[in-house]
Amino acid sequence: MTETSQPAARGGAEAEVLRIRGLLKEQRFADAVDAAAALRPAYPENRDVLYLLALALRQSRRLPEALATLAELERHHPNSSLLYQERGHCYVALKDAPRAVEAYERAVRINPALPATWSMLEGLHKMLGNEEHRHVAAVHAQKLKAMPAEVVTATGLFCEGDLVASERLIRAFLIRNGDHVEAMRLLARIGVARDILDDAEILLAAALEMQPDYIELRRDYACVLLDRHKHVEALAQLERLLKIDPRNIDYRTLQATATVGLGDHEGGIRGFSDVLLDTPPKSVAAADLHLSIAHSMKTLGRRDEAIETYRKAIAARPNFGDAYWSLANLKTYRFSDEEIADLERAQGDASLSAPDRYHISFALGKAFEDRKEFEKSWRYYEIGNAMKRAESKYRPDLLEQNTALQKETCTREFFAARRDHGASDPAPIFILGLPRAGSTLLEQILASHTQVEGTQELALIPRAALDLQGYNPDFSNPRYPRCLADLSAEDCRRLGEKYLADSQVYRTGSPYFIDKMPNNFRHVGLIHLMLPNAKIIDARREPMACCFGNLKQLFARGQEFCYSVDDIARYYRTYLELMAHWDEALPGRVLRVQHEDVVDDLEGSVRRILDYLGLPFEQACLEYHKNVRSVRTASSEQVRQPIYREGLDQWRHYEPWLGPLREALGDALERYRR
Repeated sequence: MTETSQPAARGGAEAEVLRIRGLLKEQRFADAVDAAAALRPAYPENRDVLYLLALALRQSRRLPEALATLAELERHHPNSSLLYQERGHCYVALKDAPRAVEAYERAVRINPALPATWSMLEGLHKMLGNEEHRHVAAVHAQKLKAMPAEVVTATGLFCEGDLVASERLIRAFLIRNGDHVEAMRLLARIGVARDILDDAEILLAAALEMQPDYIELRRDYACVLLDRHKHVEALAQLERLLKIDPRNIDYRTLQATATVGLGDHEGGIRGFSDVLLDTPPKSVAAADLHLSIAHSMKTLGRRDEAIETYRKAIAARPNFGDAYWSLANLKTYRFSDEEIADLERAQGDASLSAPDRYHISFALGKAFEDRKEFEKSWRYYEIGNAMKRAESKYRPDLLEQNTALQKETCTREFFAARRDHGASDPAPIFILGLPRAGSTLLEQILASHTQVEGTQELALIPRAALDLQGYNPDFSNPRYPRCLADLSAEDCRRLGEKYLADSQVYRTGSPYFIDKMPNNFRHVGLIHLMLPNAKIIDARREPMACCFGNLKQLFARGQEFCYSVDDIARYYRTYLELMAHWDEALPGRVLRVQHEDVVDDLEGSVRRILDYLGLPFEQACLEYHKNVRSVRTASSEQVRQPIYREGLDQWRHYEPWLGPLREALGDALERYRR
């Protein structure tokens, strides 16, 4: 792929786009303009059509029209590097060097694999007398010249969003040429984009062994470790980078992020605040830093400071959807008339990015819910959910397949034959189930006991399951959970001890600790094999209330099943099916705690839970709202208040629109109590 080519046009324009490219190659620029202009009405938002029209207009010396076409392209495809490269070419033709530099630098920020753009930047910086920037551009240009053409092309495809073509090309290159650091790095980046983080980690670690002084590679490795919740390992990599460049804003920001990941929110606030001092106050970076600081303040219970800081994020970046949603997600914040008017104006802005739009949609849903304007609220929740579901790759069939395999593999006889497996430490207490089912309340109650501490939603069990599943999994015939049958007693003990060792960094010394990852209900069999003396609590909530609670919740990451009525109902039914299986295969192993029972009889529920855990009753568990520990989930503000009933039936305000949910849940409406 050359720097003037792009992935094939979508929507039936492919043949015409190829013809236009042929005209450009033949330097028939006027004909290319006519052909692209004729195609444009049928495909007004097509990236290739707009780009080629702009290119042809520039080659025809119709520069104002070319720039106007590029502005239209930017409105629809703001992350196209070739758009900014072409804009740079236009400004060079207009002899406007500063604006050309600005456009070219934006192009290479999106896609660093643009050799001609780096060469243009080298010449422009030399002309402008900026030796430092000239040198940087020259180094990049030289690096790309030394790189195999296939790797440069595949990198360009990746940066333009064509993951399929990029992966196909780079895998073929690696098969032919063996290990190549830049190719391995690109394949890892593709893995990250596809959320195949385990493969990406292995590739980057191997590449670093080959080239340990490659700074950008080490930075990529640190980011993957962060994404995999390996915060200690990520910090070790970032410390090495900071020794080389102690004031690097990116490394310092990542270091603060890892610090927060380890539960040190005060340290994270200090780190982010330090970076903020070196950041332009009215910039996207400053807005993101304010947002991160506010999140940690919220976690620590510093509500008023969090609100003030979320507002600083919005001041630094107007229409910042994540900051508005974070205010709504405090659950206790109420938007003013003026703020709602601003949100509705922003939501109607055609230039608003998709993430900002769905964040603002969820914020408006909460704003109108608080005002008891439920029809309007539901409309905004629907908009936000539809947008999130459209970008999601969630496949409900994979969970259902896993459930069937768990039932097939993890039978009562299977566990009876493995009675002595695993690590014997009784310290872990797993609280699992669905999000919005009352698990944060249970965690807060138990963490108020002198012998129990809360940690967070640890990713350790899902990571162990991924490791057992293996790399490049065959989803049509997955190894996990069938591979559990191949684990020896020693394997199970080693897995349990690794979990205990990895969780140690989140603990402060109490005899027992809570792991509140809700999705662990999928892995109760694995937990039992690894940690046979751990306690497991199933936090369950009435299905209409639970599913509605998820439909109006925008999660920072994961929980992709929450963004459609069909998905959440299907997920809830599968959850009931799998938990019923664990009750049969491991009788008495899991304690079910019904959220409605906790609300109706707090003391009775607390005594029942503590009896199951083998712990003495403590009054502090009933006064959980006085506990000042950090709470990371969406319910963080709610669990700092005494228990209340009003949340139990909130869904009934939306009953006129929840008929499809009721129908999709079917008999789950009765069997959730069994």
